[in-house]
Amino acid sequence: MIVPARIAAEKHVPETGLRRTASAALIPLADALALMVGPFVPLAIRLVSPREAVGRIAGSDIRAARDEPQHAIALRDGWAVRADDVLGASPYAPVLPPRAPAWVDAGSAMPGDTDAVLAFEAVAGRDVIDDAAAGTGLRSVGDEIGSGDCLVAAGTRITPLHRLALEAAGIAAVPVRVPHLRLVAAATVERDTLSPFIAALIEAEGAVVTEVVRAGADPEAIADALTADVADATLVLGGTGFGRNDHAAAGLARAGSVEAHGIALRPGETAGFGRVGEHPVLLLPGRPDAALAAFLALGRPLIRALTGATSPVPAHAPLLRKVTSTIGLSEIVFARREADGLLPLGGQELPLSRLTAADAALLLAPDSEGHPAGTPVAVLPL
Repeated sequence: MIVPARIAAEKHVPETGLRRTASAALIPLADALALMVGPFVPLAIRLVSPREAVGRIAGSDIRAARDEPQHAIALRDGWAVRADDVLGASPYAPVLPPRAPAWVDAGSAMPGDTDAVLAFEAVAGRDVIDDAAAGTGLRSVGDEIGSGDCLVAAGTRITPLHRLALEAAGIAAVPVRVPHLRLVAAATVERDTLSPFIAALIEAEGAVVTEVVRAGADPEAIADALTADVADATLVLGGTGFGRNDHAAAGLARAGSVEAHGIALRPGETAGFGRVGEHPVLLLPGRPDAALAAFLALGRPLIRALTGATSPVPAHAPLLRKVTSTIGLSEIVFARREADGLLPLGGQELPLSRLTAADAALLLAPDSEGHPAGTPVAVLPL
């Protein structure tokens, strides 16, 4: 179906049996996001190993249950001493400590009640010719990680550095939320190059692609693919337009419901979404620039709603060239980050040779006519 509030100026397309809305009737992006993402809550937490957790989204705060190190350790190779025993030592006033300095390797436990590590050249025979304050050259108990420290906050993407801390803290089971997504290719193409691209974007958001089904331009096959298996969400790729071979929306209508088809987003106007049962289905256009724009505007927020991921604080950079926009449409402009700012590359119908140069994008609001060069804008990483 088409959202009732957006059906003005509709045009019947006999070849597809659907009704096409004029651009004035496209659902605004903000409304589309509220309608698509609003009903969903984060998925249930599952426990995985620190290795499996890298790249996933933490389902809850992860706190250390113990101090690290659990005993003082040397930070460098050298001589372990009590600082008070060598106070004031110098080449002109060597000190003979009550106990001979003990050699320690970096990472090894500090012996006895020693509390400083001297450099190799600080000891000549049994004489100490340099001093050091207590705590020099070592990590005390809890200096690396304190019991109760939050190692990863809920909603944070877990990085290799997080894994290092988790394993150092002895945490073997990590709480994460991992959406399982299916891809349905609904376009007639000789080579499906879009599915691997979208799958990589999905994996980068901490989700897993469980299956890619190539249904082609057949509404019955698309409907069958949408009902054949259960996933947390499904993305249908291609076939979202109103041409003779565009049947993504028709297939979704047969399998479940279409809640919106036609978003006030450029590129990506033919995107849509709906449900099969309780599971969301997102329709992405088949053209790479439009598919990427719709994924950034709709797919990424959907996955983040399922993972409970916190939105990163956006970086800002000045535009190196002006951008223009059409009132009433949200617009994605692809860009390349340069040392002195953000270079716009274009949006609608951007050739693949130029799209591959992009490593960022900016989203222009529907009430914006664009920005002059030098304007600081929020940067969306790709």
